Amino acid sequence: MQQRRRFKQTISLEARLAKEAKRLREEAKALPPGLERDLILRKARQAETGSHISEWLASPGLRPPD
Repeated sequence: MQQRRRFKQTISLEARLAKEAKRLREEAKALPPGLERDLILRKARQAETGSHISEWLASPGLRPPD
């Protein structure tokens, strides 16, 4: 039986998503307006949204429903 290789993340998910969003936005700045640029900007927005959702889920104010 094979064992799974585990990788310990040193940077939080929120930080990695924010970094990826920043990288994508920089990449989009170099492209002319068009479909490819729009798709890259969409990925950047999705990464930012994921980061915000992860922060929200980890917040101490979040309580389970009654």
